[in-house]
Amino acid sequence: MNIGASRTLTLSWLLLIHQLPAKPAYLRVKIWRRLQGIGAIAVKNAVHALPMSEGTQEDFEWLLREIVEGGGEAFLCETRLIDGLSDDEVRKLFDQARDADYAEIVKDARTVTKSLRPKLKREAVNERRAQAARLRKRLAEVAEIDFFGAIGREAAERSLKELEARLTEDEPVVTNVKADPRTNALAALRDKTWVTRQGVHIDRIASAWLIRRFIDADARFKFVAGKGYRAAEGELRFDMFQAEFTHEGDKCTFEVLLDRIASKDPALRAIAEIIHDVDLKDNKFGRDEAIGIRTLIDGIALTTPDDLERIARGTEVFNNLYEVFGKKRQ
Repeated sequence: MNIGASRTLTLSWLLLIHQLPAKPAYLRVKIWRRLQGIGAIAVKNAVHALPMSEGTQEDFEWLLREIVEGGGEAFLCETRLIDGLSDDEVRKLFDQARDADYAEIVKDARTVTKSLRPKLKREAVNERRAQAARLRKRLAEVAEIDFFGAIGREAAERSLKELEARLTEDEPVVTNVKADPRTNALAALRDKTWVTRQGVHIDRIASAWLIRRFIDADARFKFVAGKGYRAAEGELRFDMFQAEFTHEGDKCTFEVLLDRIASKDPALRAIAEIIHDVDLKDNKFGRDEAIGIRTLIDGIALTTPDDLERIARGTEVFNNLYEVFGKKRQ
């Protein structure tokens, strides 16, 4: 949930308040690492915060269970800040934490770049490429918990792109093969069962429509409880805990899917902006259509308990919306 474009909005926060036992000592390290991994920040001793969303609530609920199972005590609450610590001050704490992460990536990328020398042995070059791949993975992980768009991300991207460019300078250029990255990306996503949480709503309904219409017309869907599900072979999870496709940084699942298939379709991008504004409620794109689409999907959810039927009815909405935006660009 990224609300960086709406600084004047009053936010809802999730607070995890916990107490850990003195032993075992490893539990404290484990919980600290988990807090770092989900992007939580400490607003007070043993009080950690995340911006309110389905995903962040699920992260905290999992962590709460780990704390209790480890012999500690914890409870989770949703709150609004009234006095003392302000929303802006808490946002700055998140930005500072992510900027520190990005600065570390910049430092490491520059170190690897400086180590590149002419006529390096193949083994050394391969090691540098492996380091670059790890840094790219780390950058994606940090971006996923960059809830408010910290400015350090741009520098991290530049440093990593510079490193990746240096590593490909001496690679042979193949001119006879015309590989289409988008075709390869789509092929890897076909013939799969797509798994998501029960009770589908705007982002999951729209994502299912995108999958069926633009990725795999024969895609199968499976609906499970939101917690604890592990993907089986041939399954891809979306918009749920630890999913292959879910919210990343300030992007909803629909936007993430669109990026992964490298689609530049203006109509799909317009729909993505609407889904973002409805799902994340941050009015980032200020789409006038968001209110109407929210009302339509709310009506489908209220009158249709079956998830497949919700997707079928939502498909009609998004097919029509796609045609409207398609005609606008003609």
